[in-house]
Amino acid sequence: MTTPHDWYAKQYVQFEDERTRPVRDLLAAVPPTPIHVAIDIGCGPGNSTEALMARAPAAAIRGTDASPDMIQAARKRLPDVRFDVADIAAWDEPGAYDLILANAVLQWLPSHETLFPKLIGKLAAGGHLAVQMPDNLDEPAHRLMREVAATGPWAGKLKGVERTERFDARRYYAMLSPLCARVDVWRTTYMHPLQGGADAVVEWFKGSALRPFLAALSEDECPAFLTRYRDAIAQAYPALDDGTVLLPFPRLFIVATRK
Repeated sequence: MTTPHDWYAKQYVQFEDERTRPVRDLLAAVPPTPIHVAIDIGCGPGNSTEALMARAPAAAIRGTDASPDMIQAARKRLPDVRFDVADIAAWDEPGAYDLILANAVLQWLPSHETLFPKLIGKLAAGGHLAVQMPDNLDEPAHRLMREVAATGPWAGKLKGVERTERFDARRYYAMLSPLCARVDVWRTTYMHPLQGGADAVVEWFKGSALRPFLAALSEDECPAFLTRYRDAIAQAYPALDDGTVLLPFPRLFIVATRK
């Protein structure tokens, strides 16, 4: 399956510190049980895998991602770790894993009602599923993406491009609690200081949520789309006197421990 995961690793890691902090916070909430076998699904360029290695230094760890570009970057970063190009939706390995890490990836996949129980089924008894997903579809940055996509000359081409799935915390808890001994769900809003005003906000989203929009446009259309989006962002996220923009970024976290 071709997905918006076909990002450029270089663009993604432009804000690596900000993107890695949530996975560190996620892993810090995983109960302190022995981790012998772990996997990072949707590993990106390997920054989340590196955090996983710090959390479970004695574990046998693998990483997978749907993007060959990301896997190439991860292999360069962590040459001693096995990384494979793989589609989570088609992942049929039985496990059993002590920890499955899914950092900022499952929001791109459909059918969470079946996907999440399937992942729990790959855990060993007492194993953990640790998930972090952006929860910002109602934020101005995403709303403006949709508005720019729907009102420009590219509207027909971009209709239905933003395909993400997200439930609220209550629904994930209800879905997972019958299968798990413990389900911990929380939401955090990070306030990322970005230097460079609206341009920095655009650069941030070019490494993630803007990718499917830009991938659907021609080379000639992309600059016009980005200019219109940038102007809207400048109004929604006014810069401070020093040019810094504080970008609010809500994220949903789940740590589910199998019975």
